Amino acid sequence: MCKTLALGILIVFVIMMFSLSCAPGPNDAAKTPDKTGKVAGFWKGLWHGLISPITFIISVFSKSVNFYEVHNNGGWYNFGFVIGAGLFLSGGILGRRRRR
Repeated sequence: MCKTLALGILIVFVIMMFSLSCAPGPNDAAKTPDKTGKVAGFWKGLWHGLISPITFIISVFSKSVNFYEVHNNGGWYNFGFVIGAGLFLSGGILGRRRRR
């Protein structure tokens, strides 16, 4: 009984540590311009969301390609990114049609 309880507590602790290690941190580059003086907004976020599957594959093999623009205006870029990724991945372009 004691071993089972200790094992259960250990498993919960390990799961909790893995979950916390994946939590995002603050973006210090948000709302700051990049080298060209531009900050990504909603439309750029929408575009980056649409091309996110392709960008992810390229970013795995290339250090010069990033999956996400860190020099963004915050909430509007994130909103556009989520909409773009949702359109491509599940809701629009490649989404399945419902059967009636």
